[in-house]
Amino acid sequence: MEGTKCCCGDGCDGMNVRDLVCVLGSPLRWRFLSHFSMVCFCAIAIGAIGSVALYAQQLPVRRLDGSRISPVQVDADVTRAMRAAHVTGVGIAVFDDGKVVFLKTYGDRDTEKHLPLTPDSVMTAASLTKAAFATMVMQLVQAHVVALDRPVYEYLPKPLPEYDAYKDLAGDPRYKQITMRMLLDHTSGFPNLRRYTEDKKLRIYFSPGSRFAYSGEGILLAQMVVETVTKKSVNELMNEYIFQPLGMSRTSMVWEKRFEDDYANGYDEQGKSLGPERRKDMNAAGSMQTTLRDYARFLQAFLSGAIPDKKVRALMLTPQIQILSKHEFPSLSTETTAENRAIHLSYGLGWGLYSTPYGQAFFKEGHDEGWRHYVVGFDRAKAGILIMTNSSNGEDIYSSLLEKVLGDSFTPLEWEQFKPPPL
Repeated sequence: MEGTKCCCGDGCDGMNVRDLVCVLGSPLRWRFLSHFSMVCFCAIAIGAIGSVALYAQQLPVRRLDGSRISPVQVDADVTRAMRAAHVTGVGIAVFDDGKVVFLKTYGDRDTEKHLPLTPDSVMTAASLTKAAFATMVMQLVQAHVVALDRPVYEYLPKPLPEYDAYKDLAGDPRYKQITMRMLLDHTSGFPNLRRYTEDKKLRIYFSPGSRFAYSGEGILLAQMVVETVTKKSVNELMNEYIFQPLGMSRTSMVWEKRFEDDYANGYDEQGKSLGPERRKDMNAAGSMQTTLRDYARFLQAFLSGAIPDKKVRALMLTPQIQILSKHEFPSLSTETTAENRAIHLSYGLGWGLYSTPYGQAFFKEGHDEGWRHYVVGFDRAKAGILIMTNSSNGEDIYSSLLEKVLGDSFTPLEWEQFKPPPL
């Protein structure tokens, strides 16, 4: 391949790019990648903002409407959006027919050292963790380890308020109504995180199951339940059901020493480095450390139907609760709107859902200081996009890239409070 440099430093004579793409896009890719760790991936530097590609991007990307966009145009759109929004680094993965058809990183993982973001740079997944966690939990449901509609307190050896983290619920018997389904579809009645409430205490703010209110606290309770039932940590469970089967070799629920060779710093709105998040505590709501390449593997498996079981996957993408709130946050706001009725905005199990002319879409955001990520998938076309950034300005590029790269103009931008693309 003339004009390219192989990342592994060795020759690629044993396999051409066409062969490599075929393996990556086939059901054998996980076995191939786990057995041949020295596969050569090519890096191409383009323009003032550097970029690293998973493999040479030769073919145009097909949008939802069937039109196509060239890899060169994708590069131009991404770099233009990055500059306009002052985003430090971006990773993009595009999916079509259940396969990764484009995967590339742009910008820096460390601006001071001038280190480029790569497909293997470890980043904090933030709330993208929740979708992967929900997929693991649903496999436990499939195996009859836990049930969706059994009150979760019944799985615990003592009453929920007797646990220190849940002592604030003493005197409120509504905790006995909360099920795993309510925890995964964000209808438990909990706030997003108690630390954001006025008194910093955990309360149930509405009748469980009655309305949507995004809740990290609900996911943390789900974590405690599955860890109690299985007698395994959430990291062990995620390794068993998600990371190892999918070849996500640079992913963990906590920071690991092996990540030190290639990790990204997070950057605030002013471009100041916040460093990496070397998470020590496992947190199903947001502690996952992963890479663009690894999370793309998870999404490809989910889009293609490789995980979970077909019946369980269909249940995850079945609307559980209609969303009538004006905005996603603040989660406990009682302001409502009819603006999203036409797109049937709702929540499934682990994923937000809405309708489009191209069928149902599922989505998930990731938001933490220095990290902004977004995923949207279209179930019928098995198409979608993953956007990962190491910048607090990252949300300002979502709408532009969704529309220009994927042809997705249907995302409920107002509800998610993302900026529309510039005119």
